[in-house]
Amino acid sequence: MAETPVLIILAGGASSRMWPLREKSLMKFGEHPLLLTQLRRYADLGFREVVIVGNLENRTDIAGLVEGMTDMKVEIVVQPEPKGMGDAILKAEPLFANRPNTAVYVNQIHDVVEDKLHLDMLAAHQSDATSTYLAGYEMEDYFPGGYLVVDDTGLISGVVEKPGADKRPSKLVTFVAHLHSNVSQLFEAIKTEYAKDIPSDDHYERAMDALMKQQKYQVVRYSGQWKALKFPWHVLDIMNIFLEQLRGKGQQVAESAFVAPTASLVGDVYIGENAKIFPGAAVVGPAYIGANVIVGNNALVRNSMVLSHSNVGFTTEVARSYVAEHVDMHACRVLDSVFASGVNFSAGCTTANLRIDHGTVGSRVKGNKIDTGRDKLGAIIGHGAFIAVDAMTMPGVKIGEGAQIGPGTHVLQDVADGKRLYVKQEIVVSD
Repeated sequence: MAETPVLIILAGGASSRMWPLREKSLMKFGEHPLLLTQLRRYADLGFREVVIVGNLENRTDIAGLVEGMTDMKVEIVVQPEPKGMGDAILKAEPLFANRPNTAVYVNQIHDVVEDKLHLDMLAAHQSDATSTYLAGYEMEDYFPGGYLVVDDTGLISGVVEKPGADKRPSKLVTFVAHLHSNVSQLFEAIKTEYAKDIPSDDHYERAMDALMKQQKYQVVRYSGQWKALKFPWHVLDIMNIFLEQLRGKGQQVAESAFVAPTASLVGDVYIGENAKIFPGAAVVGPAYIGANVIVGNNALVRNSMVLSHSNVGFTTEVARSYVAEHVDMHACRVLDSVFASGVNFSAGCTTANLRIDHGTVGSRVKGNKIDTGRDKLGAIIGHGAFIAVDAMTMPGVKIGEGAQIGPGTHVLQDVADGKRLYVKQEIVVSD
């Protein structure tokens, strides 16, 4: 029987596309950060050794998270600069100096899939440990990614990047779930590509293309759920995966929680330790209410995740939204939105979530207009921002960390970190 591969989890790189949110691998979905949740899933599936490639900013946080893990050997290496996936993988090379023929399973921490894919990859490796296996996600509609060139037997001969809808070599899109049979051969192929004077960061992809001409690459087909945390609005997609895990589990209410007799819990909901659901409030599932959260009188939380120590104040509505820790909301409307920790969303505020023409909502990322693909998207608000009374945000607007929005302001475009946006008002008193 082949040995279980060593996991290489890519958790470094730059998170600039996630602005105004912080390090995506450390975002909490429920009680724990995404990285820790993913690691525990891998441990449950039988993986016993993992190398995490972090960066200078998140290394200390990652080390603290994995300190208590006893069922996996965890080693952390650092990619000081975001120089591409190939460079990230090469940072793990010293750890394999004494075992060059080890099989490795490369994953990105922000790709969330069902356990079935990982189990199928392990089963394929057990059946033939000499082959390398790439996940192939079956998609009917065109997706602007890499498509596998594959024959009827599942043998992969190439990857075509963004071929266009009419020129797809197959319906199988590849993403980073790659089980390599020999890590030293992978390292050498990547280093060969870095030695070439080619101004691009696709060294890893070019290395695999070269290896496909020398080794057998096989596809492992997958048609389950796959969501990637690439842009800030993708937080809502990942949230929904976690909320779906509440389905069929009924109402899970901690013994220390308080639910008023006149409050309503509808469907599959989780109510954490010391949470308080006040009279007239309603929590409609699937919904997650974290520890020490207050859901005030006549407030409504539906299809949302509200993390610990947040306050959903009197008559507030939170719908299809992600709310991090220590967020304060009062008599406001939070619709299809993402709030980082420490946000204050004052009375009368609303996140508009629907365009007048009912088209998909756009958002600017690093200066470029991106179609989010969402017909409803509210605001994405960074850590510690303060939104004063009666402010309103237009669909897809992003507000940076520590920004301040003055009373009655309509926010029509993104607001940078630490900036103050307000409307000047002339006061006229007359007889």
